[in-house]
Amino acid sequence: MVGGRRGTLLAALLAAWVAAAAAEAEAGSEQAAVPEERSLVRPMTASNWTLVLEGEWMLKFYAPWCPSCQQTDSEWETFAKNGEILQISVGKVDVIQEPGLSGRFFVTTLPAFFHAKDGIFRRYRGPGIYEDLQNYILEKKWQSVEPLTGWKSPASLTMSGMAGLFSISGKIWHLHNYFTVTLGVPAWCSYVFFIIATLIFGLFMGLVLVVISECFSMPLPRHLSERSEQSLQSEEAHTAEQLQDVEEEKDDSNEEENKDSLVDDEEEKEDLGEEDEAEEDEEDSAVTGRDEERSDALDQRPPGEAPEDEAPGGETGDNTPEQPSLAGAEVAAEDTLRQRKSQHPDKGDKGDEGDEGPSA
Repeated sequence: MVGGRRGTLLAALLAAWVAAAAAEAEAGSEQAAVPEERSLVRPMTASNWTLVLEGEWMLKFYAPWCPSCQQTDSEWETFAKNGEILQISVGKVDVIQEPGLSGRFFVTTLPAFFHAKDGIFRRYRGPGIYEDLQNYILEKKWQSVEPLTGWKSPASLTMSGMAGLFSISGKIWHLHNYFTVTLGVPAWCSYVFFIIATLIFGLFMGLVLVVISECFSMPLPRHLSERSEQSLQSEEAHTAEQLQDVEEEKDDSNEEENKDSLVDDEEEKEDLGEEDEAEEDEEDSAVTGRDEERSDALDQRPPGEAPEDEAPGGETGDNTPEQPSLAGAEVAAEDTLRQRKSQHPDKGDKGDEGDEGPSA
């Protein structure tokens, strides 16, 4: 009895296990029969980004760790599903995996959207919502946006160099993470390694440039080098002579200016002396005129007759003191002339000759 019960129990457990396994197999077959929905957003890399130069495209730059990028993923997928209706291709770029493309487009914020039409790129600064993106394409709002032209264009030579720099920086960052995370090396050791590697690489590149310059630069022949040295020496001598001539001209001009200033001073002195002589001559002529008038009046007076303004006995009728005599007037005139001559010693001789005539 006990053995029969155990046998039936084991048979029931086995039947239940078989039924569960069959149910799991059916569920797996049903899931396999339903294909996964394929994404219409095309990943862009450094190898296939040139496809954007033809036709009309919308690109999204994102990072897996960016929350804002994750919020726009569903909207971007919906926009890509309607790409055939809008006649536009939709792509995305992972800046972690493709740092060169982020440098080529000079992406500084995430997420970043770009519109491309036949190789002409424009930055889309609106929200990453499906309706806004659809209106941007249908209404051709991109025509009012200034395109990236010149050196800012992703296809230009400058931005190609920028892409190379960004790709190198991305490789260095991955190598740093490998040292610090995978191998467990301290961060400062990684920094020291990169500093030493940079110095060695710079010295090596400098050596390469020197070798290239020596290989491509042709040395001049000996006679040409001698001629060049002679020409340099002649040019230096010519410049030295020019400088000497300029200095001599400056000295001559300074001497002429000094001479002119001295001549002007002398002329001013002579003009002052002539003015003083003219004033002295006028005074002398006035004094001599008065003396001649008095002498003529005395000569015309009858002998024995006293002057009109003198009373007999040497007193005037108005009881005024006597008038100074003619000799006193001459003495006073001579004193004034001597004082003026003493003020102008340079012209004193001429003044004396002019004064001796009348006094004599």
